[in-house]
Amino acid sequence: MYQKERTDCSCFDNRLFTIWLNGILNFEKTALEKRKIDIAVISDVHLGTYGCRAKELCRYLASIDPGMLILNGDIIDIWQFSKKYWPASHMQIVRQITGMLSRGVKVYYVTGNHDEMLRRFEHFSLGDFHIVNKMLIHHDNGEKTWIFHGDVFDVTMRHSKWLARLGAIGYDSLIHLNTLINFFSEKMGRGRISMSKKIKQSVKSAVSFINDFEQTVAGIAIENGYQNVICGHIHQPTKKTIRAKTGHVCYMNTGDWVENLTAMEYTGDAWTLYEYGNDSLAQSYHPSEIMEESSYLRTAQIFKMMLEDFSGSSAKSTTG
Repeated sequence: MYQKERTDCSCFDNRLFTIWLNGILNFEKTALEKRKIDIAVISDVHLGTYGCRAKELCRYLASIDPGMLILNGDIIDIWQFSKKYWPASHMQIVRQITGMLSRGVKVYYVTGNHDEMLRRFEHFSLGDFHIVNKMLIHHDNGEKTWIFHGDVFDVTMRHSKWLARLGAIGYDSLIHLNTLINFFSEKMGRGRISMSKKIKQSVKSAVSFINDFEQTVAGIAIENGYQNVICGHIHQPTKKTIRAKTGHVCYMNTGDWVENLTAMEYTGDAWTLYEYGNDSLAQSYHPSEIMEESSYLRTAQIFKMMLEDFSGSSAKSTTG
C-alpha cells in the first residue's frame, strides 16, 4: 500500500511538472520576434493625453530586446494628467516597461518638464530602475554620450512657465483636432497629415527656435568633450553632425510618440535614428500578440509554488 501511494503521487507530480514545462515551451514558441539592441532611448510619449500614440509604442517595445532603456523625459504628462483619461494602451506601456525590468533590463527615467515633479526624486533607485535628471554614458569605444531632456535650454520654460503650460494645452488640443482630421483624410485615401509640423515649418520664429536650441546644446557638448548628445523636448527627430570652431559633435533628438514615432538606438558602437513608419516588423504585431513577459513569470512562479506545496504534502502523506 505504501509503495502504491508513493507511485501515484510521483505520477501526479510529474504531470504538474509536464504542464509547467509545456507552458515554458509554448511561451518560447509564441513569443514575438525581438531585435537585440544595446540601448534604446525614447522621449515625449505624453501618456495620459489624447495625442499619445500608445498602441504604436506598445508594438515598438514588444519588438526590441534592449540591454538598457532610457526614458528621456515627458513620458507621463503630469501637466495634463487626468483620471478621466487613462486607456488600457497607456497602462500597457507601463506593464511592458516593468516587464523589461523583470528580465534584467536597466531602465533610466530622465525627467522632463511635463514630468518635472519627479525631479525631486533624482538619484532614486529600485533594483534596475533609476530616476535621474541627466546622464553620461561611457561606451566601450571610448566615446561619451550626454543624455538629457532639453527643457533647461527653453527660454519659455525658464522665464514664463505659465505660457509653456498654456502652449502645452494648445498643442494637445491641436493634436486632438488633427486626429479627427486624419480619420477623415485616411477614409478618403489621402493619408495622414501633421498640422503642427506644417505650422512649425512655416513659422520663422519656430524654425529659429529649433536651430538655436540645437546650436546651444551642441556647443555645450563640444566644450565638455562629448562625442554625442541626445535630447528630446522639441519633437524634432534628427541625427546630424554640428560643427563649431572648437570641434564637432553628433547631435541627436529622439523626437516623440505623438506625431513622429521615433527613437534612438545604439548597437555595434553606433547610434541610429529609429522610425516606426519604416518598421514593418513592429507594425505587423497585433495587440493580442503583444505578450507581457512579467505576466508569464508570475504564472511560472505560481506553478513552481504549486509543485513545492504538492511535494511537501506528498512527503507528509507518505510518512504519515
